[in-house]
Amino acid sequence: MKLCMFSPRGQDLERGWPGRIDGETVIQLAAQTLQAFFTGGGQAREHAEYPLAGVVFRAPVLHPPSVRIFDEEGDFVFANPAAIKAVGEDPGVEGAEAVERVAAIVGADGGIGGFTPLVEWVAPQLSGAKQRDFALTLGPLVTTPDEAVPPGADWERLVAHAAENTTLLPGDLIAR
Repeated sequence: MKLCMFSPRGQDLERGWPGRIDGETVIQLAAQTLQAFFTGGGQAREHAEYPLAGVVFRAPVLHPPSVRIFDEEGDFVFANPAAIKAVGEDPGVEGAEAVERVAAIVGADGGIGGFTPLVEWVAPQLSGAKQRDFALTLGPLVTTPDEAVPPGADWERLVAHAAENTTLLPGDLIAR
């Protein structure tokens, strides 16, 4: 299943509404956010339908509880969960470089609810941790694991490592 957060064109909604994409249609889901949708076990009533061409996509998770970005060695660093931006938004730092990644979104049971593109913005001209603290672009679509699992990582192992000695919450992002 393909999911998204969206707004009908002409309605300026910061967060938007959760939706399921079916061909050229977005079907609004009865949940406040995709995090709430995952908390509810990935089930929600369906509401209005909108043509795909008549919507604006928002970041799938606007305020994740945490963001962990894994390196090649299998360890992670935390990223700024307040720095989430939608596709097409300006990262806010001139000369920033895009590092393309994939993020798993944690679902209700601590497992993977879905996958979405994530761009980590890096500004080498800034010092220390500030080089990576200002923007993460997320989305626009979320693909559930029953439809496709991105290659190149043992996602279950990454989630298990992230969950060691802590509790993962719906909406947490695990990126590689």
